[in-house]
Amino acid sequence: MHSEITPIEAIHTSIEYTTLNDEPVLRVVKKDKLMEFDENTYAKVVGSTFHNGTIEVKMLSRLLPDAPDFARGFIGIAFRINQDDTAFESFYVRPTNGRIDDPIRKNRSVQYFSYPKYTFDYFRTLGITDFEGPADIGLDEWISLKAVIKEATAAFYVNDSEEPVLVVDKMKHGAEAKGAIGFFVDIGTEAFFKDLKITAID
Repeated sequence: MHSEITPIEAIHTSIEYTTLNDEPVLRVVKKDKLMEFDENTYAKVVGSTFHNGTIEVKMLSRLLPDAPDFARGFIGIAFRINQDDTAFESFYVRPTNGRIDDPIRKNRSVQYFSYPKYTFDYFRTLGITDFEGPADIGLDEWISLKAVIKEATAAFYVNDSEEPVLVVDKMKHGAEAKGAIGFFVDIGTEAFFKDLKITAID
């Protein structure tokens, strides 16, 4: 993933191509909407259009020095992003929850949400737990993510797991939605991405 072959547009984020451990990576940090959560804060792959298929990427998150206590290293993907960035589907991880003893937080290691309405806060307020789950992940380590998308169903895998860490049977924007792909980041996170691979099947 290099700047000359992968044009990226910053949406409420600051982005730069840099190196990490001598590898070329994309660095993404939230720039706007700092105290709002599950927002349109990502680096968008310019010209990408995705409906069904597979999205694979490796991602690593660190907490910024000024990260608030509730920061979890939020990092993930946005997909089927509409043209004006007002609607999309998303999956992200909370690496600080991955190996914690607290069973409630541990079960919140991964999260699906659908912008703008169906945020994690919306689900939690209604006591809906179908869109989050556990995963063996941590800060400052490369996490492999694979999203398999077909119509209204999404299955998410981390670190080459045989079984998905989360399956969403009815994504909120429905089976026909399509749009761009983005690298999602939220509050307090320094996010790094590499090895993006998109396999579209239609």
